[in-house]
Amino acid sequence: MKIGLIGFGKTGKSVASVLLENNQFCLEWVLRQSTVLEHRSVSEFFGIPSKEPGLIYSRSKTTMEELLDKHPVDIIIDFSSSEGIYTYGEIAAKRKVKIISAISHYKEKELQLLKKLAHKTTVFWSPNITLGVNYLLFAAKFLKKIAPWVDIEVNEEHFKKKEGTSGTAVKIAEALDVDKGNINSVRAGGIVGKHEVIFGFPYQTVRLIHESISREAFGNGVVFVAENLENKPKGLYNFEDILTPYFAV
Repeated sequence: MKIGLIGFGKTGKSVASVLLENNQFCLEWVLRQSTVLEHRSVSEFFGIPSKEPGLIYSRSKTTMEELLDKHPVDIIIDFSSSEGIYTYGEIAAKRKVKIISAISHYKEKELQLLKKLAHKTTVFWSPNITLGVNYLLFAAKFLKKIAPWVDIEVNEEHFKKKEGTSGTAVKIAEALDVDKGNINSVRAGGIVGKHEVIFGFPYQTVRLIHESISREAFGNGVVFVAENLENKPKGLYNFEDILTPYFAV
């Protein structure tokens, strides 16, 4: 599958490195805001031998139409910003290019746009695209179903400069009917990301914890999603849609 990656920050770079090392995918290009590294190859940037083109382009110098005309792809992966969807969404959907968005915070306007695009192509969105944290969410919902009366606390820890409450923590709280205002947040040092759900039973507790050791975890999640979307028809999908078949008896 040919991949186009939007966003080349810390996480985008980690995702790109994982894609380069996977033989099932070909990283055709990266589109970023900055003109730094313009027309450099991603493999050269990492010092990884690769025959994949993976050239880096700037939004200010290359339009999405030009990019897709010269370098068509099967999937666009978005690790940019909440506004990024407006630069490529309609164009990708019109060309039936699948979309995988890993943007943490979307407002209702962007969510409505994703639904609109899903009428034309296959769209996937998850505020946290790591496989482990979505397994945690899946398991937590099952436990809440067994004991709906249990006390629940949601904790999240991230690097010092991360602003706002983690989108993943908010999603966990919503799924478990926990007030978002009661999410416990810690910002310290260079913590990549840690989410914990505490279930307080009488005389015992159950703790579900997921910790991202490296941002490459997002790349592994992207690979898992892309593999499972390959034969999916148009529509809007989330991690639960992809994981549910694996739990079928």
